[in-house]
Amino acid sequence: MAILSGLLLALSFPHIGGMNLVALVALIPLLLAEDRLSEKKRSGWSMLGLGYLAFFVYNLLTTWWIYFADPIGAIMAVLANSLLMALAFWVFHFAKKNIGRNQGYLAFVFIWMAFEYQHFNWELSWPWLSFGNVFANAPILVQWYEWTGVTGGTLWVLVVNLLIYKLLRNRYVHRQEWSGLKRMGGLISLVVLLPIVGSIIRYVTYDEKKNPVDIVVTQPNIDPYVEKFGPQMLSWQEQLDRITISANKVIDSSVDFVLAPETAIPFELDEATFSRTIIYEYLDSVLQSWNGPDLLIGASTVRIFDTKNSYVSRLMKDGRFYESYNTSVHMGRNHPLRFVHKSKLVLGVEKIPFASMFPFLENFALDLGGASGSLGVEEKAVTLEGKGVEFASLVCYESVYGDFVSQFVNEGAEILFVITNDGWWKDTPGYKQHFDFSRLRAIETRRSVARSANTGISGFINQRGDVIQKSGWDEQIALRQTLNLNAEQTIYATYGDILGRVSWFVTMLIMILTVVRYLRKFGTKTPYGGREE
Repeated sequence: MAILSGLLLALSFPHIGGMNLVALVALIPLLLAEDRLSEKKRSGWSMLGLGYLAFFVYNLLTTWWIYFADPIGAIMAVLANSLLMALAFWVFHFAKKNIGRNQGYLAFVFIWMAFEYQHFNWELSWPWLSFGNVFANAPILVQWYEWTGVTGGTLWVLVVNLLIYKLLRNRYVHRQEWSGLKRMGGLISLVVLLPIVGSIIRYVTYDEKKNPVDIVVTQPNIDPYVEKFGPQMLSWQEQLDRITISANKVIDSSVDFVLAPETAIPFELDEATFSRTIIYEYLDSVLQSWNGPDLLIGASTVRIFDTKNSYVSRLMKDGRFYESYNTSVHMGRNHPLRFVHKSKLVLGVEKIPFASMFPFLENFALDLGGASGSLGVEEKAVTLEGKGVEFASLVCYESVYGDFVSQFVNEGAEILFVITNDGWWKDTPGYKQHFDFSRLRAIETRRSVARSANTGISGFINQRGDVIQKSGWDEQIALRQTLNLNAEQTIYATYGDILGRVSWFVTMLIMILTVVRYLRKFGTKTPYGGREE
């Protein structure tokens, strides 16, 4: 039954099975298995193993493609994330055992949402498999994410699973007649259908205000293992030529922005002297030839400090310090050069967890080209402005974090630009899932999305999460599209992940109550070696 739950969760995930609504019943076998083992008074270790088996299957089938970027990293990601999910499931079991069945199932909802919230906001962050993400390729079902974000989808999955499980248990365990379960069946129908119907209505009636901006996204299609950083590495000019040659086919002076992907400039450049480099001269001449658009391009950059700036600062031979960054570079003819650094870093490649406390861990950093080891970050969401447009520049992994993206909208972003390199995973479900997560960001913030990938999928997404235009895999191309800006705030963009924060607070109260009940149940030792009840 645990394996079955893992299989059903995987089948519901985008580009694995893609059967989104299967998630609404996927946890039922696992809940049934937990209940049976509880009745047999099996140990907590049995429960932990049960959860681990289910979530190991889920993790393995949905994120196996990490193997192409790094086999060791893939093994660690699957094993560690399965354990974290299993621990959350064990906490639910412990709470249910001590505060009662019905209260325990209610606690499960808060505990799991608190776990996902924590997984978005700590050193080992890996929120890819949050239950709310299973609807990423079905935006028509979740237009209400503009109020709740992805956590609302997780809440929906948990509640429906628990209600259907309770219905089946009452029927087949307690032998209750179907006639006595009509009320519960009606409640389940309401909880399943109301969000879907409401979402479809919102989808059909949502009307974008006309506020157009003309954008070109480029996809140079450079193999990251061979041509970008590998043994047959192309020169910086050959790499940038692929971008400019493709863009020249669709561009004219009426274009507002041209997007180039993450680390399109493949060498580390000092930000202080960037404007005096031959690469800058090349790009500036291209902008002059285009005679109109701004350029947003990814680069590896460094900053030099006289004193240690943060724990990621590295000592130089002359006694100064430098920090490396994964950077968005914004160039235009009517404004100064701007740099914004990536904030949400990829574990193991750009960030070594807990390295601030244990610096020796930096020795285990993976090198996938560009800078390796823990990078410097932007401490808060910073928007950019050009052509009269305020926009967010999201680098790769940042587009997975809905609460983080909402901060850019609060800072005034009217549109979302995503630059990425998804070629590390080769032609697997990984880059497709990553693209679809941007569709959820569009719904949560009601912001159009333009996405430029080195390899993967480049394209355009409207404010309803519809894909307007996109490239294929292994395709060198530039695409042009007009998207609408939006300055209005959604509830989610304004307040962020309220459900996650509330769940975290409620879970703390639940755990206090659980521990108190546990201590009362088993008593404390008396001076005579017995126990007080």
